[in-house]
Amino acid sequence: MAKIGKQTQFSLTYIFLALWAVLLIRGLVVSYTAVEEVSYSEFLQALDEGRVREIEVFANFIRGKMQRLTAEGAKEVSFATVRVEPELSEQLKRHSVAFKGVVENTLVRDLLSWTVPILFFAGLWLLIMRRFGPQQQSLMLGKKARVAMAEDLKTTFSDVAGVDEAKQELEEVIEFLKSPQRFTHLGGKLPKGILLVGPPGTGKTLLAKAVAGESKVPFFSLSGSEFVEMFVGLGAARVRDLFTQAKEKAPCIIFIDELDALGKARGMGMMGGHDEREQTLNQLLVEMDGFDATIGVILMAATNRPEILDPALLRPGRFDRQVLVDRPDRQGRVAILRVHIKGVRVAPGLDLELLANMTPGFVGADLANLVNEAALLAVRHGKEEVGMPEFQEAVERLMAGLEKKNRLINAKEREIVAFHEIGHALVALCLPGTDPVQKISIVPRGIAALGYTLQVPTEDRFLLTKTELENRIAVALGGRAAEELVFSDISTGAHNDLSKATNLARSMVKEYGMASDLGQVYFESERRSPFLQTAMGGSQEYSDHTARLIDEAIKAIIIGQYRVATRILQEKRNSLEGGAKLLLEKETIEGEELKRLCGAAPEPPA
Repeated sequence: MAKIGKQTQFSLTYIFLALWAVLLIRGLVVSYTAVEEVSYSEFLQALDEGRVREIEVFANFIRGKMQRLTAEGAKEVSFATVRVEPELSEQLKRHSVAFKGVVENTLVRDLLSWTVPILFFAGLWLLIMRRFGPQQQSLMLGKKARVAMAEDLKTTFSDVAGVDEAKQELEEVIEFLKSPQRFTHLGGKLPKGILLVGPPGTGKTLLAKAVAGESKVPFFSLSGSEFVEMFVGLGAARVRDLFTQAKEKAPCIIFIDELDALGKARGMGMMGGHDEREQTLNQLLVEMDGFDATIGVILMAATNRPEILDPALLRPGRFDRQVLVDRPDRQGRVAILRVHIKGVRVAPGLDLELLANMTPGFVGADLANLVNEAALLAVRHGKEEVGMPEFQEAVERLMAGLEKKNRLINAKEREIVAFHEIGHALVALCLPGTDPVQKISIVPRGIAALGYTLQVPTEDRFLLTKTELENRIAVALGGRAAEELVFSDISTGAHNDLSKATNLARSMVKEYGMASDLGQVYFESERRSPFLQTAMGGSQEYSDHTARLIDEAIKAIIIGQYRVATRILQEKRNSLEGGAKLLLEKETIEGEELKRLCGAAPEPPA
């Protein structure tokens, strides 16, 4: 009741102030509208004729009363005019007009010029403070989490495929959220934090939503970068408020995406240990220690850079369970494709097994994009169903880029590209342990690719032998070897091949210990992410002499495999010439056509 009376008093004050302002403005308007403004010449004429009764002389104008002659007779009116002549007093004395000097009172005008803006901004500030008072400041500063209630969550485990091991790990979380007494009865506690680790696009966020959907509990979601702001203390306030909200809605799930933006190891920032990100991380660590796992609040997070997380986050009692969400294998890709084609009208007999074989290394996001690209291609081709040709074209488009059929290439360059691509394909056909060649094309694709050779593995590989790695280097160098063999010259078209071959050779020497002169030693000292092809940057931990031996070993592998590719192409010179001629005629040929043209592949050179 006291609060209501205070609000009423506050409103009445504003009403009285508004009425006072209206009356003041009305009085000023009325007082000014009753005075008739005349010209100075008319005033002088009335003065000469003796019609001026009295005046008030101000600094810049004259105000008074005078007789005005009308048809009905003389009429007294109030007038005002601008003061022009300074020697007016003599004329007034001569005509016996009473006059006086008046000092202009500007108090009201000055008061209004100061008080009106002050009152306006004061009222605006009070309005803002009333709307965002202390009871709602947490909403303005901390409540940034997107909350999805149980009835709004439609994602379930049926929408997730290809990550069966991760789903099994998370089923325990669902059981705890549905019936926590089964675990607490024996004194068991669920892990406070569950960290989903895996490459980008594998479905970590989707898995977290599916856990909430299966559990039928509220789902709080934020990105790690949303905690960190330029204002000191704001990130920590958001962390506190997030856990407060979660406890009020328990059981529930808190999900922090891209945890590495917030949980990077302390001491790595530019501002040492006092920057805002580290304060936010410290608050997160404190909150994780302070809440009881038995109340039903599950903290989940996702990252693809676990190697840079602060060790305090990963200790038991915080994120003490890590769930790997890895790239799907062939069967996993088949299951993911089945999920994504549910809403697509596909042609009967679509071979998902073949599609899975054609997409090694694709994650769930890639496969979703593949299905969408195939559907768009079917619409572009005027078809009513999405068939295998559209899916194959979509695979080539995602792996090699968009076809550039309108790009004009002169005859000499087309010939070089044709021999280059046939060189890759022939070396791949003649060496064991290489991926089968499916298609060769000299149609430009993407930004810089003037042609490509598509190799499709028959199965997922997790281990490669030294011989298989060397053969892959030879295949990469086959295009450059064909150019030199046929044209006695080389072009810039092999820059990407050289990069791949060099990286493979460097990994063989520095990471896999496959250089006999260097022994079984690991030289890659940089902290590398297991999911991203990036390095954290580190100092060299071996001598200059060892570095020279490493360079020589890498160079020896490249030179040796280049000789292997050259020998194969010399032996298959007729097939090289015939394959390039056929490719120039058709622009695209299948791997089976090249096999028929080559006949039986020779034994690999010793």
